[in-house]
Amino acid sequence: MQNHLWNTVRRHKAGETVGIYSVCSAHPAVLEAAIRQADFDDTYVLIEATSNQVDQFGGYTGMRPADFRELVYSIADEIGFARDRLVLGGDHLGPNRWQKQPAAEAMANAETLVATYVEAGYTKIHLDCSMSCAGDPVPLGDELVAQRTARLLRVAEDTAARAGLATETLYVIGTEVPVPGGAHETLGELTATPPEAARKTLDRHRAAFAEVGLTDIWPRIVALVVQPAVEFDHLQVIDYRRAGTARLRTVLNDEPGLLFEAHSTDYQDQGRLAELVEDHWAILKVGPGLTFAMREALFALAKIEDELVPVDERSDLIDVIDGQMLAHPEYWEGYYEGTATDQQIARRFSYSDRMRYYWPDAEIEQATNRLYANLAKLDIPLPLISQFLPDQYARVRAGTLAPEPRALVVDKIRDALRPYAYACFPAVRDRATTTTTTNGALFV
Repeated sequence: MQNHLWNTVRRHKAGETVGIYSVCSAHPAVLEAAIRQADFDDTYVLIEATSNQVDQFGGYTGMRPADFRELVYSIADEIGFARDRLVLGGDHLGPNRWQKQPAAEAMANAETLVATYVEAGYTKIHLDCSMSCAGDPVPLGDELVAQRTARLLRVAEDTAARAGLATETLYVIGTEVPVPGGAHETLGELTATPPEAARKTLDRHRAAFAEVGLTDIWPRIVALVVQPAVEFDHLQVIDYRRAGTARLRTVLNDEPGLLFEAHSTDYQDQGRLAELVEDHWAILKVGPGLTFAMREALFALAKIEDELVPVDERSDLIDVIDGQMLAHPEYWEGYYEGTATDQQIARRFSYSDRMRYYWPDAEIEQATNRLYANLAKLDIPLPLISQFLPDQYARVRAGTLAPEPRALVVDKIRDALRPYAYACFPAVRDRATTTTTTNGALFV
């Protein structure tokens, strides 16, 4: 079986401006959009489940790693996308879900988590032991992080060997790990990871891996998570400034098989994503930005529904979501501050998109399905698509997109993926330079 990710790493290290974006979402519409975009671009697709979404107990999605794998496979099969063009990864695998427990309990759970992912055939494993557990020092410190990472790596390697995947499994490490899903607080100015800190991280991990008998593992450590000073919070995006990473990039000069992985790249524009890849952040993580785009599309459809469907037959999707978020505030209450109006704006529209935790809710899923069903029975007038989904309107008018509700949503999500495809794949960039459109919406 071809190891697509390893090929990308080798090509990049050989001097090609090539990378891969990692889709970190468990929503079926996002997964469909990612697979359709890869199918259109004739590339492979990297899809990662996070430890919040999917774990041995079900995570907030109710799925275990094998369940999520089968969901991805079923969508790929329906589209006709070959399974061997799918790379599955596990993101932030470690004690993240159990930080309130003592370290011994949290790490025992983390060991099972990692083993479950590897057993299910996930071949890109991000080991993240950067967080403090109950009773731990804050911050944890490189030495202890490296020791715990080595412990999980030993579990992963032993599990992979039993599953016949010992040479297929690739790893990502790093202690400069942004908070999963974006910052909790309002951000000020960010600075890139100091190069000496990155080198210290690498040295400590090498030593820790040797202590558990994994001296030969380093060629399969393909990426280091460091901070390129890229992030987002509820209302702002911190854009990439390549001048601030010039010293940090020199860390890779002595690492023949290692690249950087960038987290929280959501909402960066196409040019900055391309600069990140050029500057060796060859793995670009994106997650909340995709469900943000999906929410934009669904809210647009809800506004179209208001124009076309009698009041007593509408899905009332926006009100249903807000009602469920108010009834079950645990996923947003500690994040969104201010007045009641401020909180409502944040619940509905914030970049951090805490709404993504609520899509599996039964009432919200029922309202979404009703919205789709209501509009699927109608011929949506083109001016309404133009009003609420102008880029999708351009494609409908060009004959490349069906004016069907789910197709419009999936295409809107692809709008958030197209800049990543441009940044990562030379063939997509070449096509973009030779394709002319009236509004720039159709270039990939």
